[in-house]
Amino acid sequence: MSRQRNGWVLPVSLLLALLLGVVPLPDWLQPLRPYWLALVLAYWLLEVPDRVGLGVAFGLGLLADLAFGGLLGEQALRLVVLAFIMERFRPRLRFFPMSQQALTLGVLLLNDRVISSVIHVVMGVPQPAPAYWLAPLLGMLLWPPLHLLLDSLRLRRQ
Repeated sequence: MSRQRNGWVLPVSLLLALLLGVVPLPDWLQPLRPYWLALVLAYWLLEVPDRVGLGVAFGLGLLADLAFGGLLGEQALRLVVLAFIMERFRPRLRFFPMSQQALTLGVLLLNDRVISSVIHVVMGVPQPAPAYWLAPLLGMLLWPPLHLLLDSLRLRRQ
């Protein structure tokens, strides 16, 4: 039994993650929005590092900056830092059990929030609500189902 690789899943999943980031949410729910782009990018960095790397992370971040209307380069920096850490520790992360991968992703998403907060402090932008710090926890909980969904789409049995 061989596995056929679906080449369309990578660009469609990244585009869908970008769109999930711009979908309007109620004000009370906005701080809890998971960083979909980082989660999907992390999956592809783990699974196909020959197709997704720092350059893709930077380009995707610039595209996200334009789509989200934030400071140009902020998301690019955040995604490149995430991609660098993921590439650096990929051999270990790839063989972690799903629970440890989820915990690691939660820490990386928390690191992303710290980077974002530092950028906002430097720019003089007011800090977001305390619920803003719960989004990495939600991303950590979403990692296992997202990983399994993308795996099933990427590797289809013939």
